[in-house]
Amino acid sequence: MSEQTQTQNRLLIIFAIFALSMNMRPAITSIGPMLETIREQLTLSNAQVSLLTAVPVICMGIFATLAPVFHRRIGLKKTMYLMIILLGVTTAFRSISGFAILIGTAFLVGIIIAIMGPLISAMIKQNFPDRAASLIGVYSFGMGVGSAVSAGLTAVFFEWSNSYRFALSIWAVLAVIGLLSWFLAMKDQVVVQEQSQAIVKAERKKASSPWKSNKAWLFLLFFGLQSSAFFSIITWLAPIAISSGMTLLEAGTLLSVMTTVQIFLNIGLPLLMERFPARKTWLLFMVLSGIVSIVLFWTGIHALMWVGAVFMGIPLGGLFPIALLLPLDETDTADETNAWTAMMQTGGFIIGGLLPLIIALVYDWTANHHYTFGIMLMLYMGMFILTFLIGDKKT
Repeated sequence: MSEQTQTQNRLLIIFAIFALSMNMRPAITSIGPMLETIREQLTLSNAQVSLLTAVPVICMGIFATLAPVFHRRIGLKKTMYLMIILLGVTTAFRSISGFAILIGTAFLVGIIIAIMGPLISAMIKQNFPDRAASLIGVYSFGMGVGSAVSAGLTAVFFEWSNSYRFALSIWAVLAVIGLLSWFLAMKDQVVVQEQSQAIVKAERKKASSPWKSNKAWLFLLFFGLQSSAFFSIITWLAPIAISSGMTLLEAGTLLSVMTTVQIFLNIGLPLLMERFPARKTWLLFMVLSGIVSIVLFWTGIHALMWVGAVFMGIPLGGLFPIALLLPLDETDTADETNAWTAMMQTGGFIIGGLLPLIIALVYDWTANHHYTFGIMLMLYMGMFILTFLIGDKKT
């Protein structure tokens, strides 16, 4: 294979990573702008409607350990084909009315994303071991684009169609893009090179279980807190903005501002970290930005909330790619990376799904978002402490 062909193949894989990752958030983030609309039209409590974001995130944790199973049984190529098709069909099913349909699709979305995520990380580790940070940037950038587009345009689609079902199901279009990109990357058998069973078994014997590593547990807890912060803000910022007097479109635009900043951090931070690898310094900067943002949101003053949206985009865009890099920094093989990432996401996403649900229960009980902000502030204080325990990348 010529060098030019190899370069083209690698570019196709990179684009496929971007297109696939772009599908891994809209089914969840599109719910936030529609939260109040769905609650009113289906006569639900805040706790019930918050299940639409809590259930997929919890499933992303519970079923993350399926990723290595699918990888071994049917291979990464077929697994990705299966998952992206299922994701598109599941999202399209949201065009059917009813809370049961929304909960059922939320459950399936969580399982699908749980399987896709660790496999993409393992593919990056194996194919781009010397450029892992840059490729994690592409991965998180794709998710940022998906989050930003869905958070900003879902309200627009609703205003245009007057149907929350259309506004949620339209995101199945992204699955078509993901499917086509994966087909182009795979058509010339440009696949993740499967290691022989002998090599895989030898590596597994050599590698210690991440469940026995203190560092892996720190990663899990950190991933859980950053996931909780992300999904809490994505779920509740629009309802909070509306309760402060903003219109639905203004609240959607506020989300768009935040997620636009997030996009730049998704792609920019991993590149910066390759040149300035002081992980602890970056983490402190982002965590402190999140704390400042929550204080600005807490004031309820619209002008300060717009500034807060800019500040909140920093941790939302930066903490996730750093969290994804943690297992890559600590492991030596793709199989080991897969195991550490699956463990981190198993516990982390369960934590990340429960906190927005707790916020909903507290809000149903108190009808006061001061408690919401208090819980969010505690999440960032927890990450502040963990930053010192995790420290910088090993050398």
